[in-house]
Amino acid sequence: MRNLLISVSLAAAAMAPAASVLAQTAPPTGTTANPPPNEQVIQPAVPRRDIRVPKIPNNDFIVGAFVGTYSSENFGASLVYGARLGYHITEDFFVEGLYGTTKVSDENFRRILPGGIFPNPEENLDYYNLSVGYNILPGEVFFGSKYAKASALYLIAGVGSTKFLEQTKQTVNFGLGLRVFFKDWAAIQVDFRDHVYSLDLLGERKSTSNLELTAGATFFF
Repeated sequence: MRNLLISVSLAAAAMAPAASVLAQTAPPTGTTANPPPNEQVIQPAVPRRDIRVPKIPNNDFIVGAFVGTYSSENFGASLVYGARLGYHITEDFFVEGLYGTTKVSDENFRRILPGGIFPNPEENLDYYNLSVGYNILPGEVFFGSKYAKASALYLIAGVGSTKFLEQTKQTVNFGLGLRVFFKDWAAIQVDFRDHVYSLDLLGERKSTSNLELTAGATFFF
């Protein structure tokens, strides 16, 4: 019995230092042995560089020229040409000023009326207008199976003035158009518009509808 007690005492004495070491290395109550997940272990040493932001043009201004057909009510169709200048207010809305000129003939009336209606067989017709446009359908136009170009279908309407036979008439124009962009700064533009104004040539003042179909080049800067 005495020998058993001595053995137990020796074993307890041997285990005491190990328990002391475990108590010293054990983490405090309520803490974890691993560092928090958000603690950055490695600090990156990346040199900072000064970045120069490039100056990218907005290309909000529009300038272009056009040519096409102007169909004057009662007097047939004739060649029309002119120029346009515009500005994009937003990505969808833009304003445009346009000037066009054509010649109108009364040849058909001269066949039945001696002397015709106009002082001369052909008379100049000039017009200008200020219009507002809205891009309703931006998309792409495909040329074959490999090439595609950005495009924009838009509605446009505005007011202006038409000068014809020494008469200056207030004019309302409206229609639609299509731009196809071959470059970021250049496009082909097709327009179809109706110019509505009153005219008194046959002894009666009446509202006339004058259709116009044009195509031209447009540049952005």
